[in-house]
Amino acid sequence: MKTFLITSLCILSFQLAFPQTIIVNKTDGSKATFQLADIENITFEDLNTFTDLRDSTVYETVIISEQIWMAENLAFLEKVSPSSAGSKTTPYFYIHGYEGNNVNDAKAKQNYIMYGALYNYAAAKIACPTGWHLPSDAEWSILNDYLTTNGYGYDGSSSDIGKSMAAKTGWTANSTAGTVGNDQVSNNTSHFNGLSSGIRYNLGGFWDISLRTIFWSSSEKDASTAWGRGLDYREGVLIHGDHFQDHG
Repeated sequence: MKTFLITSLCILSFQLAFPQTIIVNKTDGSKATFQLADIENITFEDLNTFTDLRDSTVYETVIISEQIWMAENLAFLEKVSPSSAGSKTTPYFYIHGYEGNNVNDAKAKQNYIMYGALYNYAAAKIACPTGWHLPSDAEWSILNDYLTTNGYGYDGSSSDIGKSMAAKTGWTANSTAGTVGNDQVSNNTSHFNGLSSGIRYNLGGFWDISLRTIFWSSSEKDASTAWGRGLDYREGVLIHGDHFQDHG
């Protein structure tokens, strides 16, 4: 579920007075100081990728306007549960179609390899790697408005931006011009690369893989629901709606 937005970038500034140090100034105003004598080497990672140090998974990223998004669904999986188990407050992690609780078995499934993991709201709030965060509803609106006003709609229009956000693979084939799932209309020009990972319903069961996907925001609507955005093969827009917090 592609639901994560980076919070800050680090800038290195070199201070040459003895003892030599490197001061890293972050965009949030904080600083970190390192002695050069303690540093064996410095590696600058490809700005188009990001490595989650928790499990060494490498993700592609994309800059859209001034936001940096993961261009792949998050695959972090510290535990896994069958679709019959769920909660609004306790974190739950799922793999579409997998009804067991063995993480290694779940990671071997093709749906995990292609689509990543599903998260209830409590899990989504803690699943982001360090330095990243679940986007707020307002941050989703910034993305939506940018794509809408900059010609990412169908044939350069200001509508149906879902076509520019949907990956060209992993969606059901459909010939309707208003869908995001057909290669002929899903051009992925924004490089958001949205995948149709389906959902886990709050009452149990997995549904709609290759047909739709829903991304959490960090913004609650009330004690039971939170706002999210979605792509659907029947719709060309980025869908805005609220969802039960025990959905996956």
